[in-house]
Formats: sequence, structure tokens, C-alpha cells
Amino acid sequence: MAGTAHPDLGDDEALALLRDSTIEPLGVLTRASNLTLLAELHDGSGTATGHRAVYKPVRGERPLADFPHGTLAAREVAAYLVSREGGWDLVPPTVLRDGPIGPGSLQWWVEQEPERLADPSGGLVEVLRPEELDESWLGVVEGQDEDGQAVVVAHADDARLRSMAVLDVALNNADRKAAHLTLDSAERLRGFDHGLCLHEHDKLRTVLWGWAGRPVPDEDLTRLVRLSTALDGTLRETLLELLDDAEVEALRGRVGGLRRTAVMPVPAPGRYPLPWPLW
Repeated sequence: MAGTAHPDLGDDEALALLRDSTIEPLGVLTRASNLTLLAELHDGSGTATGHRAVYKPVRGERPLADFPHGTLAAREVAAYLVSREGGWDLVPPTVLRDGPIGPGSLQWWVEQEPERLADPSGGLVEVLRPEELDESWLGVVEGQDEDGQAVVVAHADDARLRSMAVLDVALNNADRKAAHLTLDSAERLRGFDHGLCLHEHDKLRTVLWGWAGRPVPDEDLTRLVRLSTALDGTLRETLLELLDDAEVEALRGRVGGLRRTAVMPVPAPGRYPLPWPLW
């Protein structure tokens, strides 16, 4: 199922633009851990198409202790394919291609309302006082603020966010920060920065633990079935161009396990379950 990259543009059209346009860097996104550039997409005549993308060259990836060096761009693309083929439509269109600083991932830029730029997660993840934690919020971790007052990091009990949490389990997302979530200009949830995904070993680190131990919703079970079917077909071969065999088999195992239990996992004992920083 093709998702929608833009209210007037489908995923297939967006993918064609990402693959075929000239990448014209506009500047560096300085909050990113690895080299990340905002780019404008130009057509063959050098004319701006009016669309932007995020370009992450492989050569700008910092070495990590637990992920093979030079693989993050491919994982960004694989995460998009899993989201699309499962029918979640939560990850913006993403391709792997050559660019002005060499090969890397190129992802469709998510347009946001101006007032949301200072808070990308759109109020879906917040730091609250314990007395503010009503039934619309799910607490994740307790702590203290700079004045020693009790606070709770919580996320909204929101169906869109719950589906993102299910997708993150499938992806084995090791870096679901609050700032890696946003609502686009059409109020659709989008997740990005998926370079730390799809490891063969359990790496799930997320701010979306509020549904731990709860049933997987029927609509997400349907998506998991759909993803399983895709993994038995051409999606597996496509992913093997981006990941190694053990990682693809681990993905199949996670999807199958989540289908069988139909229950969201709880944090694994002995392993820190949160990203750092949380935002």
C-alpha cells in the first residue's frame, strides 16, 4: 500500500523525486549525532522542485560500538520499507543513493506547522508533575527536576503513537527519542532517525514503554501479518541488499513472536531500556 508523503503527493511520486532529483544542500542540521544535511531537490534543468529532503552521507557516520560502521544509511531505508510494506505509513519515504558527499540515505522532509518547530513531538511526550498524570498519559520513568521536585516522563495514550511503538518493536529500534517523533502539517504522526534499527540482538530503547505488557491492537496485528507475508516474498530479498542475513532473520523472528504473543514486550532485565538523551 502506498502511503502519503505529502497531502498532494503519494509515496511513489516522492520516491521518484528522491531517486532522480539533484541534491542541493541547504545547510547542516546541527542537532543530529551524525552528519545530516537539509537539501533541496532540483530537476534535471536545475530548477527547484519545491520539495526538500534530509541527506545523511555514509562518510558522515560516526563509528559506534554496537552497530557495524557504515550501515546506518541502509538501516534508514530498511526501516522505511518495513513501515511501508506492513502498512503503518509512519516513516517518510527514504532511498539509498549517491549524493554530493557520496552514498547515503535521502529521506523526504516532513513539513511541520511553524509553532511545532520548537517541540517536534507535538506534545506527545512530556515531562509532567505526578499530579498531572491523568488517564490520557502513560508514565515511562520517574525522576527529579533541577529543583529536586518529582517529575514523570510520559507519553500520550494515543492510537497513532501506539502503532509507532509496535513498529519500533518490529524494527528493534535502539533510539526512539521524543525528538524523533513529529506530527506533519496534516496531523499525521511521523518517525525518523532510524539508523539504529534492525540489529540482530535485542536493542530496543524507547520512550514509548507505556504499553508494555498490554495487548497489541487488532489493527497492528493485521499489519504484522501483512509484514510477515511480505517477508516471505520479495521484501526479504530487498532487505538482504541493505542488511545481513542474520538481521533479516531476526526481524522475521520478532514479527512472528509478536504475532504469537499479541502482547507488547516489557523492558528486558539487565539492559538499560531508554535512549539517551530522552529528547
